[in-house]
Amino acid sequence: MRRTLMLTMLVVTITLTLTGCWNRRELNDLAIALAIGIDKAGDQYMVSVQVVDPGEVASNNRTSTRTPVTLYQAKGQTIFEAIRKMTTVSPRTIYSAHLRMLIIGEDLAKEGIGDALEYMSRYYEHRTDFYIAIARETSAASTLKILTHLESIPANQLFSSLQTSQKEWAPTASITLDQLIMDLVDKGKEAVVTGLRLRGDQEIGQSRSNVEQISSPAQLQYSGLAVFREDKLVGWLNDIESRGYSYIHDDIYNTVGVINCPEGGKMTLEVIRSKTTTKAKMINGKPEIRLGIRTELSIGEVLCNIDLTQKSSIYELEHQGEARVRGFVERTIKEAQENYKVDIFGFGDVVHRAYPAYWKQVEDEWDSIFETIPVEVDVVFNIRQTGTVNNSFMQEFKQKKE
Repeated sequence: MRRTLMLTMLVVTITLTLTGCWNRRELNDLAIALAIGIDKAGDQYMVSVQVVDPGEVASNNRTSTRTPVTLYQAKGQTIFEAIRKMTTVSPRTIYSAHLRMLIIGEDLAKEGIGDALEYMSRYYEHRTDFYIAIARETSAASTLKILTHLESIPANQLFSSLQTSQKEWAPTASITLDQLIMDLVDKGKEAVVTGLRLRGDQEIGQSRSNVEQISSPAQLQYSGLAVFREDKLVGWLNDIESRGYSYIHDDIYNTVGVINCPEGGKMTLEVIRSKTTTKAKMINGKPEIRLGIRTELSIGEVLCNIDLTQKSSIYELEHQGEARVRGFVERTIKEAQENYKVDIFGFGDVVHRAYPAYWKQVEDEWDSIFETIPVEVDVVFNIRQTGTVNNSFMQEFKQKKE
């Protein structure tokens, strides 16, 4: 009896200490934000939030005229204030824990993105695994109004497209919030962020007719890398220079390139593995950088007359490939040194690790040193695979015609 009484008292005591989920937030009370766009509007911020419509996404009603997302916009002296102002038009609280994309307008990027990132990094709801892009030659708001194919939620398509493009194409960079902030505060490296263009008709792009056609009148396309000095946008790398940046930064997972065949015509090579090592050397008291790029490739397409069974043919192709990669890597370095005068490659970090005492003396004037630092580029290409056939059947086809 006594044991039963003690057990009952214990259960009652435990029950009294249970408070439940005191801070729970019901799904029906939240507007789930998947993308945020930030633009400058005079001395204020224009904030655009792409919010998913859960009822429309889950619905199987193909005749519905509602879009799967909606866009809320508000101006404020600060970004946080603008988002809270959205409650005057949104029936639900903006909830951004599932954010996929942050788009920053080019005009704001030129003035500085530090204040915008301060809010994004401080607010407790935000995780740091979303990607960041700069709206190129347009506003962030304009990009978030475009409806997309394949992924009904545009923010999801932007996220997946950037992730896939970096892995399969190379001239893009999937930069997250913590990576960008690290680059901004690092004295040995400046930041780069992928650009996002709006192609086509803006007005049609924000209506359902944009996804009711096989070829969308308006599309969002990643294009080039934005170069920053401190937190301000100072220029852009084109696609070739962006590819060079990816090689230097060791961000090549897979990509393709076209080279000229020895006797005319072209060939497409696919990078299947690539590794870049960066080392610093002190020569006569001054630093030099040495890049070692080792790349393995396969032949993906042959549009020329060449005998791939001959080792001499493979050697010639490897030589051309090495020269091509060395060319756009050196072009990218020259652009950063002579035009933008900022170390976007992290050479300063390499010098810091190798020669900490020297770095302590020059860290505050590294940008001026970077402008003239010699960079030696060593590229080695190895063609490992020729595909499922050796020589192209087109050679026999042409001989037949003759």
